[in-house]
Amino acid sequence: MKKNIRLGLEKILNEEIGLLKGKRVGLICNQASVDHRFRHAADLLFGHPEIDLTTLFGPQHGIRGDVQDNMIETSHAVDKYTDLPVYSLYSETREPTAEMFGNLDTLVFDLQDVGCRVYTFIYTMANAMRACAKYGKEFIVLDRPNPIGGTQVEGNILEPGHESFVGQYPIPMRHGMTVGELARLFNAEFGIGCDLKVIGMDNWARSDYYDETDGPWVMPSPNMPTVQTAVVFPGTVFFEGTQVSEGRGTTRPFETVGASFIDSRTLSRELALLELPGVIFRAVDFIPTFQKQAGRGCGGVFLHVTDRQEFLPVLTGLALTKTIFELYPEEFKWKIPPYEYVFDRNPFDVIAGSGEIRGLIEKKASPGELKAFCAEGVESFSEMRKSYLLY
Repeated sequence: MKKNIRLGLEKILNEEIGLLKGKRVGLICNQASVDHRFRHAADLLFGHPEIDLTTLFGPQHGIRGDVQDNMIETSHAVDKYTDLPVYSLYSETREPTAEMFGNLDTLVFDLQDVGCRVYTFIYTMANAMRACAKYGKEFIVLDRPNPIGGTQVEGNILEPGHESFVGQYPIPMRHGMTVGELARLFNAEFGIGCDLKVIGMDNWARSDYYDETDGPWVMPSPNMPTVQTAVVFPGTVFFEGTQVSEGRGTTRPFETVGASFIDSRTLSRELALLELPGVIFRAVDFIPTFQKQAGRGCGGVFLHVTDRQEFLPVLTGLALTKTIFELYPEEFKWKIPPYEYVFDRNPFDVIAGSGEIRGLIEKKASPGELKAFCAEGVESFSEMRKSYLLY
């Protein structure tokens, strides 16, 4: 029996409607901004007799989630269903401008995050919060579950000098917070200082994975089809910084990893020897239909998470990277810039938020050494975040 939860979207349309009455409202949303009946937030706000919805904003992948890859800018448009202007926050600007704010008093944020530092939606949120502080607008976050739970925190803290649109602030790779909680932390700890309100959820617990609730799952981006994708994403996202395929162009992106030079059975055997907790690596052969390795026969592994509580996605992703690097030192290549608008840094370092992890892999550090490095700072972050937790 799945747990019944209420989303921030559903609460503001009922008992918190007074926050929007008499105000011109903007909304940051995409295709996953739905209620339990899969009705879209833009339609619900636009059709509400007491809400004046004037402006829509879309994140990376567009307001409908149809734009596939990184650094493909989406343009401003008019929404064909509401006839409202749609401003892309993944275009020539990633922060709302004064012109975009010309017809609103309050900006509402309703996007589904996946619980990982490198997912850009939380920085769209941070950028919008900064703009609201600059132009004197209210900012309201409609909270949604962290799909991979809120108890486990893992991965290195982003280092100074490694900030990017996939890592603006010193938080770990798996932060264990909802977007509402992150907004509270960003606002207070990192000096944004906007007029912030968070509409929390009812009946969501930190230990809940999204698929243990009755929440309406719509894939928040084109390569995030399931909750299980989100479970492995904080680890296998590292392969975006390599020439190894992270499974884009397959039906199970981020759960499938490989390349044309890999022998799948050799790789799976080597990974089994590491005895990483909560995961089994099954040898697979696949042909990506687009992006890296497109049209080429690849060998690799599929990650089967057998115990979510034991599974350590960041350690697993780094150990998998290290194993491929050591098995195929001539063929393995790091991705060349740019990556997410960063032109002067190694893409793997941008994702890792560190200049040291790649060096540890190249020096053939053990999984234990990688785990120890990534644990630095996690305890202090976990202590800091306590003040901002809502559940």
